[in-house]
Amino acid sequence: MPDRLSALDASFLYLEDAATPMHVGGVAVFRKPRAGFDHARLVKLIEQRLPLVPRYRQRVAEVPGHLARPVWVDDPSFDVNYHVRRSALPRPGSDEQLHDLVARLMARPLDHTRPLWEAYLVEGLAEGHAALITKTHLALVDGIRTIDFGQVILEPEPLTDDQPDDEPWEPRRLPGPTRLILDAVSETVQRPRELVENVRSAVGDALATTQKVAGVLGTVVSAIGIAARPAQASPLNAPVGRARRYAVAHARLDDLRDVRARHGGTVNDVVLTAVAGALRSWLLSRGLQLTASSTVRAMVPLAVRDSDGTVPGMLGNQVTAQLVDLPVGEPSPFVRLHHISHALRPHNDSGRSVAASALLRVGGFAPPTLHSLGARAAASFSQRIFNVVVTNVPGPQAPLYLGTARMTRMVPAMPLTRNQALAIGVTSYDGGVYFGLTGDRKAMSDVDALARMLEESVEELLTTVRA
Repeated sequence: MPDRLSALDASFLYLEDAATPMHVGGVAVFRKPRAGFDHARLVKLIEQRLPLVPRYRQRVAEVPGHLARPVWVDDPSFDVNYHVRRSALPRPGSDEQLHDLVARLMARPLDHTRPLWEAYLVEGLAEGHAALITKTHLALVDGIRTIDFGQVILEPEPLTDDQPDDEPWEPRRLPGPTRLILDAVSETVQRPRELVENVRSAVGDALATTQKVAGVLGTVVSAIGIAARPAQASPLNAPVGRARRYAVAHARLDDLRDVRARHGGTVNDVVLTAVAGALRSWLLSRGLQLTASSTVRAMVPLAVRDSDGTVPGMLGNQVTAQLVDLPVGEPSPFVRLHHISHALRPHNDSGRSVAASALLRVGGFAPPTLHSLGARAAASFSQRIFNVVVTNVPGPQAPLYLGTARMTRMVPAMPLTRNQALAIGVTSYDGGVYFGLTGDRKAMSDVDALARMLEESVEELLTTVRA
């Protein structure tokens, strides 16, 4: 019997529309080796690693009459060259041109009749660099059965030798409509309530889908007191169109560690304080009047330990969505950091928080998978209770390689949900901290200015260390 999508996975397909595609992206920039690293080598490398992530050769098959949730089936016409594409910028391509391309690609929904992922090798960047832009649907990566393929194609050493080819892949026979219906009927006999829920969700009953998602996630939001009241009104909560803007900010990890060492808390606290400072500057630049009580509520997905206290090799759904009111009305960066550290202290002291060092022991390059899990958690809740999503995932502090090409930076590109005009993903790698800002093209036309304000906010925090 084919694997059936979970209620949560299916909800990401049902809730998706042309304006809010439910996929997470990543932008990795590489220094091309003298021997070169081209599209053909990338395709071969990914083909060799696909057996480690078999879901990447499967597509979604609907059950006739929506009698049950869809199932995963092997795609008999799978073509790796369709999914691994080639693009180029006019030489010498700038970061701004790359970010414009990311924005356009992130705005396009994935084809639901094919496996739900795409990768683009972008050539023509300045100084002999190339980029790999990836898109992976939230229904695909659950951290249990399927991880992001970024975890299996990046290595701590360059791959100088060609890897042996695997046996040719043979797709399993597609189940016919009769088989799908019989399987659905069999499951419905055991769980009759799901029949009504599946039909309602599939035909677009948003309330039914939201209730189902809430039932799956249970008490994932730990800040219940905060969630009981709506977030403050903000220009960040605006209707989302089909077009996107994308911008990147950069900081040094050692600088953030210096701030933490001086004032306490965690590096994550410092990251959120930098975001709070940037949002304060951005709101003021738009002429908004801020008071001492003005806040922007961030949903901050955080990894937690299993109930037995261990950190699993694949974190699964062990991500809790913490709500944090960022004090944008506070002019002092030190006081902002104190407020945020105080808000997150219950989580950090709970015994279930996962230190960055523990996350780095998760197999492979885990940040893309963890960003997907964070986006899954954020997309599953009412947008009335928060203004912006901020995911922060630590990455390795040593170089990684795609074949023989050394990765110089990795930046996430997070999805937007309805009435959420901005999402921020943060990843640290090889001494750098990279902020990827995805914004609605109309509501956040100045997202590049916000990225500059973020770097200025980090500098403002550093003045509290150098004083």
